Amino acid sequence: MPLVDTREMFKKAYDGHYAIGAFNINNMEQIQGIVDACNELHSPVILQVSRGARKYAKPIYLRKMVEAACEDSNIPIALHLDHGDTFETCKDCIDQGFSSVMIDGSSLSYEENVALTRKVVEYAHDINAHPSNPRYITVEGELGVLAGVEEDVQSETHSYTDPNMVEDFVKRTGVDSLAIAIGTSHGAYKFKPGTKPQLRFDILEEVSKRLPGFPIVLHGASSVMQEYVKMVNQYGGSMPNAIGVPEDLLAKAAKMAVCKINIDSDVRLASTAMVRKHLVEHPDHFDPRQYLTDARQAIHDIVAHKIKNVLGSENKA
Repeated sequence: MPLVDTREMFKKAYDGHYAIGAFNINNMEQIQGIVDACNELHSPVILQVSRGARKYAKPIYLRKMVEAACEDSNIPIALHLDHGDTFETCKDCIDQGFSSVMIDGSSLSYEENVALTRKVVEYAHDINAHPSNPRYITVEGELGVLAGVEEDVQSETHSYTDPNMVEDFVKRTGVDSLAIAIGTSHGAYKFKPGTKPQLRFDILEEVSKRLPGFPIVLHGASSVMQEYVKMVNQYGGSMPNAIGVPEDLLAKAAKMAVCKINIDSDVRLASTAMVRKHLVEHPDHFDPRQYLTDARQAIHDIVAHKIKNVLGSENKA
């Protein structure tokens, strides 16, 4: 089936009190592992591409592989730009056929964020309004700043979303969904050792009251599963004190107004752990198909786990 936008996905998720997994992709094995798991569990999915992924794999390769995944499946798939930092990047992805883009102006002043976000929304929605256009493009904005490091996105400080600003931001920009900061963070080192990971559900509740029925997004929501951290360290890696967001907190958010949960580090971690394990246990192997088969299976398994135990999106396709 063709690519879909996120409107119907999010409406069903909001009404059904579950979330859609937005998984970052960089190569064929990731796409296959993610989509195969979603097909088996009849879950809708968002495949998202970062600026780093576009540099690494080239946009045309990623787009064509996602097109192949759509042809090979019977589930709703959206193709989303993750953390677009400029109007030009968002425009390029829209023009190339993406069904959803994020414009991240969270590091700018409030007024600059509003202006940049509105510019992207106007471009996307003008295309939507054209009678000859068969597709619709949705736009995600962000209010609040997440700490952590992941590819080109990095910040040493965390700024919680102010619920008093969300109505004005959504009204003035026209965004279709909003990423907020309630305590998640980017990367594999989300909390300091010895601290109890917590999320500001009071902020999420207040935002949902002020924006009833409006889809909320959580970035930086990998759990950094310790079984894979242990495996990485056991087979020659070094990830001391890697800590993520507990899955029970994410599952709680998915039952509230959060309709999209971004998961990247967990996919990277699982695949890398299995590659390290395979190469140590099979030092004679040099065919990438041998160790990447294990990586693809690990991605499949972790996505299936997230669908069942965090997102609640099984049989929602």
